[in-house]
Amino acid sequence: MSISLSTPGVDDMSSVVGVLKRWQCDGGPLHLHSGDLGWHSSRGAEATAAAIRIWRRDGEILAIGLLDGPELARMAVAPDWRDDGALARRVAADLDDPGRVLASGGASVEARGAELLTRMLLQRGWQRDEPWTTFHRSLSEPVPACGLRIETIDPDRAEVWVSVHWSAFRGSPFTDADRRRTVDRWLAMAGGPFYADARCLAAFDQNDEAVAVAAVWSAGPGRPGLLEPMGVHRSHRGRGYGTAITLAAAAALGDMGSSSASVCVASSNVGAVATYASAGFTPTAEVADLRRGSR
Repeated sequence: MSISLSTPGVDDMSSVVGVLKRWQCDGGPLHLHSGDLGWHSSRGAEATAAAIRIWRRDGEILAIGLLDGPELARMAVAPDWRDDGALARRVAADLDDPGRVLASGGASVEARGAELLTRMLLQRGWQRDEPWTTFHRSLSEPVPACGLRIETIDPDRAEVWVSVHWSAFRGSPFTDADRRRTVDRWLAMAGGPFYADARCLAAFDQNDEAVAVAAVWSAGPGRPGLLEPMGVHRSHRGRGYGTAITLAAAAALGDMGSSSASVCVASSNVGAVATYASAGFTPTAEVADLRRGSR
C-alpha cells in the first residue's frame, strides 16, 4: 500500500496522542512529544487538529508533524520506521513541496532522531540551521527539594501563571486585553483533551510573590516526560529561581510516574543551558533544525 498524508479531526486526536506517547523512550531523541500538542492546544482543540499532519501506510501511523505556524514543522517518526527509505522519501517530498505542508516561502523542519529524513532534505538543498541541545534528568532517584513554595495552578489561579509567563517570554507591558486573552488561552488548554497528563507550576519567593513558572507533560508511566515551557519573571532573574522551578518540574514528573524529564533549548540560550545543567539535567549532542530558503 502507498503512504498517505492526512489531517486528523478532533475525534482522532486521542489516538494520535497515544501514538506519540508510545514513541517516547529513554535513550531516544526528544522529537515531537504529546506535550507539544498539549501546549499547542491553548489555540483550541480544532486548531490543534488542523495543525497536525499524519503519514500512514495500511492504516498505521508512521510519522506525525505539528505545524507550529505555517513555516515550521515539528516531526516525529516511528522508531521502527526511521530507516525506511520509502517513508523518508515521501515525507521529504511532502515537506519540500511548497504549499503542500509548509508555506511556499522559507520554511524550517525539526526532525530530531530522523536521520534518514534529515539526509533526504539536505539532498534537496535544505541547510542546517540553529543548533539545539536536549537535556535529560533521570527520575530513578528522588529530586532534591527546590527551596521555594510550589503551587500547582488551578483554573482560578490562571492569571498568576500567565502573568509570569508573559514577563518571561515577552517582557512588554501586560495590558488588560493581553491578560484576558492569555488567561482564556490557558483555560482552553487546561480544559482540553491533553491536560489530564499535565501540570502547570508556579514558584513563590519569601514574599509570596510568583517568580517562576513551568509546565510539565507526562507521556505515561515509565516514559520520558516533557518540561515545556519554563520561565522566570524578568524582575526576579539571577536569583536561582529558574533552577528551583526546574527541580520542581522534574519532581512533579516523577510524581506522575515519568522515567525521566526532558527539555530542549536553543544552544545559544546560555542562561537556559546553565539553568538546566544546575538542576542536574545532562545535555546530549547538539542537533540542528533544517531550513529551506524562499522559493
